[in-house]
Amino acid sequence: MFGRILIANRGEVAVRIIRACREVGTEAIAVYSTADQDALHVRLADRAVHIGPPAPAASYLNIPSLIAAATTTGCDAVHPGWGFLAENVAFAAACEDNDLVFIGPRPETIETMGDKVAAKAAMAAAGLPLVPGSNGAAGLEDTKRLAHEVGFPILLKAAAGGGGRGMRLVETPDELEGAFQTASSEAQAAFSDGSLYVEKALVDARHVEIQVLGDGEGGVLTLGERDCSIQRRHQKLVEEAPSPAVSDELRAEMEDAASRACKALTYSGAGTLEFLLDAGGSFYFIEMNTRLQVEHPVTELVTGIDLARAQLSIAAGAGLPREGRAPIAGHAIEFRINAEDPTRDFLPAPGTIARFRPALGPGVRIDTHVYEGYTVPPFYDSLLAKLIVWAEDRPAAIARARRALSEFELEGVPTTGGLAMDILESEGFTSGRYTTSFLSEVALGALQGAA
Repeated sequence: MFGRILIANRGEVAVRIIRACREVGTEAIAVYSTADQDALHVRLADRAVHIGPPAPAASYLNIPSLIAAATTTGCDAVHPGWGFLAENVAFAAACEDNDLVFIGPRPETIETMGDKVAAKAAMAAAGLPLVPGSNGAAGLEDTKRLAHEVGFPILLKAAAGGGGRGMRLVETPDELEGAFQTASSEAQAAFSDGSLYVEKALVDARHVEIQVLGDGEGGVLTLGERDCSIQRRHQKLVEEAPSPAVSDELRAEMEDAASRACKALTYSGAGTLEFLLDAGGSFYFIEMNTRLQVEHPVTELVTGIDLARAQLSIAAGAGLPREGRAPIAGHAIEFRINAEDPTRDFLPAPGTIARFRPALGPGVRIDTHVYEGYTVPPFYDSLLAKLIVWAEDRPAAIARARRALSEFELEGVPTTGGLAMDILESEGFTSGRYTTSFLSEVALGALQGAA
């Protein structure tokens, strides 16, 4: 195992990785911006290095500063967490160039799967089903032709990125040209690449993903699926495992497809293959995240496998916990608690935490970096905490989530906690028959009106 690891991130994920390091006897070195000097990850680390002012470009996205922090503190490896530089080819290559192990896939894998067009080609070659659409980046005229061929609605997506940026749903021909220009401009601003590709928009679909671990030598472990269909603006709010829409037979088919993909890539580390599942039970590859996911705890709870520790073990050359398919037991649900105001279109809400009382008790897990008196800075992601529950089946998990959410107290800033309870109490969620359109404007307005 490594002697010392730099955690090239902040917030909840930095805390998560620091705790994994402590459990395996590895020193954890934190980095922080001026805005994060009092952050929990700074307090928990064995040592912390200041890397710049609050703006991410000058701190958490500053590759030379991060590499300098790792080399001057004598680190063996770097863990990128999620977000920021977690899927950045230049950062992974810079780590390798400085004799630092990048805890994640090889740079060439990140490059392939980070380019949505190249990723689709690689997955098609591995035999995965794809959503009908363009074979590569498409200009406006090609997009018009493809829209006519596959039919509206269509999705325009940034070829070089994700997270909902550079993405537009186009429902009619009249909307197409304006949506194309807007999506391309947004993609250019976010990823320095304005190219777009086109997909048929599947109606009444679910967003289901398969968690994988690869040893970099062809060995693969799949760890079941997560249902991430409840989203707003393509950002996930609630995740559960297993999916209420996935049968044992479908799960086996999806895991087999994910395993083929990882073997084709000779994948190393943790990753997630994301699929759309249509109303008929057919699934289609949409993208792969070559990192640990925010929602990884639900998989940990149903499989009993610590994914963060597995990442460290794989990167250190100790291999996988096992190969094949991990057994699944029970049911887990995760709710993201964000510093956002749902009544004001999820406007980020920085401020000071006046009161924080996390829920406790059997089967409840809280992953967070906040504490009473903590000031939520305005510069970064709005995630404050994740409330995750596990129980022997879905009805019991829902009951436990209801109890845990009612006990969870966080005051001082608006949060999505109330909306989480509204979702949990809704018939659409309790029935398990929800889709990615669950939090449409109509449904969201009804939920907020009932709060």
